[in-house]
Amino acid sequence: MLHPLPHSRAPGEPIVEIKDVTCGYEKQRVLSGVSMKIMPGDFVGLLGPSGSGKTTLLRTVLGAVDLYEGEVLVNGVSTAKKQPRVGYVPQLETIDWNFPVTVQEVVMMGRTMENMLFPWYRKEEKELANHMMDRLGILGLAERHIRELSGGQQQRVFLARALVSNPELLLLDEPTSGVDIKTRDDVMHLLHDLNHQGVTIIITTHEINAVAIHLPWVVCMAGRILAEGPPSDVITTEVLRMTYGAEMPVVHYNGMTIVAESPHSYGTNGKDTAPPVHVHHPGGDPEDEASHVQAASHEHGDGSSHV
Repeated sequence: MLHPLPHSRAPGEPIVEIKDVTCGYEKQRVLSGVSMKIMPGDFVGLLGPSGSGKTTLLRTVLGAVDLYEGEVLVNGVSTAKKQPRVGYVPQLETIDWNFPVTVQEVVMMGRTMENMLFPWYRKEEKELANHMMDRLGILGLAERHIRELSGGQQQRVFLARALVSNPELLLLDEPTSGVDIKTRDDVMHLLHDLNHQGVTIIITTHEINAVAIHLPWVVCMAGRILAEGPPSDVITTEVLRMTYGAEMPVVHYNGMTIVAESPHSYGTNGKDTAPPVHVHHPGGDPEDEASHVQAASHEHGDGSSHV
């Protein structure tokens, strides 16, 4: 079983800074007033039901949504001025699996931005792609059509495509959705390894027990940021009620946090306007102790962020 990694914020400038952003698609707002910071080396999970804005937040970092208010900076540069170089792994269900392309061709697409002036790939780039496929255990599938692969193999193909660009920042949309338990654990272990090697990672997930609890930092969303911090602070009955619109008891057993998921439907609060979650910080001024759920040892993002 995976366990949360020790998580201390690196000093210096954030790799991603989202400043009071309101955004959406074709004048339809999806996120409102979002502010957060991602520091180099972070491993962050965006948690929430369908329609909560998780994917939209990823696309905001990519510069692929309509930005109505606010600003998004990646490595200090506005996404409105320059499209950031980011590794991105989309949801598998959004892929056209009938497109006639092999595993190797998909992986090489990750070098497209490096070859805008040339219609071919250099020998070094092909070797890099082969190395990445070998590392992910799919080199033997290089000539196979992507539709012939299992869900876990397909996930590794698109992860390899993202990694061949040598990104500092990796975004993954539901990377464990639709795969079996072993594949899910393999993917998460691989991501933890990449994070230990210095890659900053943001993933979306709706799997609380299987994924979110094992991440160093979790952001709960419902059209805005309801709470963020270490899972031990954020995964509470109150926060989950606001996030999913359902009663989900939280049990602590042998050092583990376990969520008993409710049979009631999720996502009933997609347009919820309840106030942000607050927590009591021991030793603080009783008049000022209410604040967003944050790590006690360090700040993650704008402490006054309202979504």
